[in-house]
Amino acid sequence: MEKEAKKEISFVEGSIFKSLIRFAVPVLGALILQAAYGAVDLLVVGQFGDATSISAVGTGSSFMQMVTFVITSLAMGSTVVIGQHIGERKPEKAGDAVGTTILLFAIIGVVITVLLELLAGNIVSMLQVPAESVDKAILYIRICSAGVLVIIAYNVISSILRGIGNANLPFLFVGIACVVNIVGDLLLVGAFKLDVAGAALATIFAQLVSVVISLAVLRRQKLPISFSFSQCKIYGDELKRILNVGVPIALQETMVQISFLVVNSIVNHMGLMESAGYGVAQNIGAGKKERAFRGLLTAMGTGMGVGTLLFLTGFFGGGILSAAFTSDPEVIVQSADYLRGLSADCILTCVLFSSIGYFNGRGKSIPVMIQGISSAFCIRIPLSIYFSRLPSASLTLIGLATPITTVYGILFFIICFALLKKKENK
Repeated sequence: MEKEAKKEISFVEGSIFKSLIRFAVPVLGALILQAAYGAVDLLVVGQFGDATSISAVGTGSSFMQMVTFVITSLAMGSTVVIGQHIGERKPEKAGDAVGTTILLFAIIGVVITVLLELLAGNIVSMLQVPAESVDKAILYIRICSAGVLVIIAYNVISSILRGIGNANLPFLFVGIACVVNIVGDLLLVGAFKLDVAGAALATIFAQLVSVVISLAVLRRQKLPISFSFSQCKIYGDELKRILNVGVPIALQETMVQISFLVVNSIVNHMGLMESAGYGVAQNIGAGKKERAFRGLLTAMGTGMGVGTLLFLTGFFGGGILSAAFTSDPEVIVQSADYLRGLSADCILTCVLFSSIGYFNGRGKSIPVMIQGISSAFCIRIPLSIYFSRLPSASLTLIGLATPITTVYGILFFIICFALLKKKENK
């Protein structure tokens, strides 16, 4: 057991920077690869389909990404609670949290699947998908919705592993899925000409392969928690802790993602071509608040370094990036315009998301929820609508709504930090 436990990352001792990098790099890689599902679908469909297919997959994958992010955010409640139990050195309680998580998300998965299958048409209508792409968008969402339980299974496994400090295995699992997705897209979309349906089927099959492999690997792992399948039931105290952290995070993420979908619908309305904190939890559990705050500052600095490179790439190389997804010159121009407005957020969001992770890790997710809801409905959506109605409306202007919203979020958390510090000093 001790030998296996060394594979897990501890945030409560040793170098903060080294622990952060060892944990954050695989998490970042997994998030990038997870987001790449939709990007790969767009890339392949863009090469073998037309603008209607690009619009359908672009909007459909954005919606399914929202569903995935909301599930991931809710699962963050489990990650935080498990991480706190590990910091408290209570492996049995961590096992209870795991059992509660499995049953809770199984129920959620069934409910989401039924709702999305029934409401796919309404969702596409709400997103104002261009008429030429409506049927394809509905088909894409319905096929992907059938795999929601698979998406949930992957995210539950990942949340458990990250809660015990293991970010490498989730990265491996999603990497495997991404490779399978690429091969599936090339076969189903390229060779068999299944267009949008092929892209959706490839995505679901890839995630299924990832879950099967992850379960096989986990059977051979010795984890620093005490868990048996008899614990797959709802423990009231663990459910309360998970929901207390996870629900506000999920609500915040839902509002943020809805605001992006509203922006997407605004862009869709403009026409077819333009349409085309884990370480903190461990430290809090161990009672090391100052170390958790130093971890926050380290995360901000590291993230901003990477964010600067991404900003330069998006601002000056948007056309090159867009050309990888389609050969249509008008779509490339519109996409590059949007990236120019959005790219500044690559730097700013490192500060905002580090703050969000800090408060989530401390179990104080209410401020995160308030910030997410207020930024979505008071800043991002109104600005996007206003910019879209200007005589000189462009995707660059609409893209600027996001970094402006992030600035608001940073100012919001500066106030929250001040209030928290004042409360703790008392």
